[in-house]
Amino acid sequence: MAESMNLIPPLRIATYNTSLYDDADGGLVAQLQAGDPDARKIAAVLQRVRPDVVLLNEFDYDPQARAADLFQRDYLEVAQTGGGEPLHYPYRYLAPVNTGVPSGLDLDRNGRAGGNDRDRGNDAWGYGLHPGQYGMLVLSRYPIDRAGVRTFQQLKWSALPDARQPRDPATGAAWYPPQVWSQLRLSSKSHWDVPIATPLGIVHLLAAHPTPPVFDGAENRNGLRNFDEIRLWAEYISPGAHEWLCDDAGRCGGLPTEARFVIAGDYNADPDDGDGVHGAIAQLLEHPRVNAGFVPRSAGAVERAAERGLPRDGDVGSHTGDFGPKGGTLRLDYVLPSANLRVRDGGVFWPDEGDPDAAIAGASDHHLVWLDLVAPVR
Repeated sequence: MAESMNLIPPLRIATYNTSLYDDADGGLVAQLQAGDPDARKIAAVLQRVRPDVVLLNEFDYDPQARAADLFQRDYLEVAQTGGGEPLHYPYRYLAPVNTGVPSGLDLDRNGRAGGNDRDRGNDAWGYGLHPGQYGMLVLSRYPIDRAGVRTFQQLKWSALPDARQPRDPATGAAWYPPQVWSQLRLSSKSHWDVPIATPLGIVHLLAAHPTPPVFDGAENRNGLRNFDEIRLWAEYISPGAHEWLCDDAGRCGGLPTEARFVIAGDYNADPDDGDGVHGAIAQLLEHPRVNAGFVPRSAGAVERAAERGLPRDGDVGSHTGDFGPKGGTLRLDYVLPSANLRVRDGGVFWPDEGDPDAAIAGASDHHLVWLDLVAPVR
């Protein structure tokens, strides 16, 4: 059995925060129609790495999938400068997200619901200026079991046992009024369980993009939400009935204990540095069902961290993005397989400045992370 399994090529799974979004509804479609240079670089990176399955974060969602069509046809299927051969994905998954969807509630407590610009975004279920901004897109070489997909876009934050409800630090009172807290959704975008029929069997891609733990106040509402968005996957893969954990179709419960999965996405949480609540990403990195021993690294991260010169407690070589002179480099993007999968190789596509590949690596402030996965030897 071990010999036959070794004949199966590794499954390459990646995550990439592409920064392919626009503040205007339909803006990404217009950009892609006009010929977007950053989208060409993103496509070039994908053509170089050639993942079998990739989650794209910050790829604006539109109900007609026009942006996804354009990106596939005019970018991935066209050989890009600095890229490789054209790349075709016959299967994909995209769905609505909470970003930019008006809640009708005064979520930022400024005295009114909605408004203009950032006020409008703050009162959406997840921050965004139009529905679908900062959405997600899964591309796959292998068939997606669409009937088996589970989404948790509408799961209430208050449904999570012992949820980290934000509180006013001056009074200790709940920051959200009861009528708001009871309606507030946990996921700032969505959480997706996407089963994919790979040569290794069904692999569940657990895709998400928790909110950044910043842009709030002393109540730390975004930091606490980030922690609990990450906790949702930790609960989902843990044993137990989880009768509260109900998806958008009304099916309740977590992932079966024998299932193979890969947690992927921009989780906006560094293990050692940054503004997140301490221990947020450790909920996954230290989970007994997660194989987090292999840490993808890059030369570019080491070089950029030295340029920024900010104090860091963690391994800068594992960082996946650069967030400017004040934010510096951090590890925010993850591909975390289940313990019943082995990692053969992996990396972060972040070449140093002397590498010719650096010309295509700077279209986003994040960099693509990939792993090659194989079945365990029996």
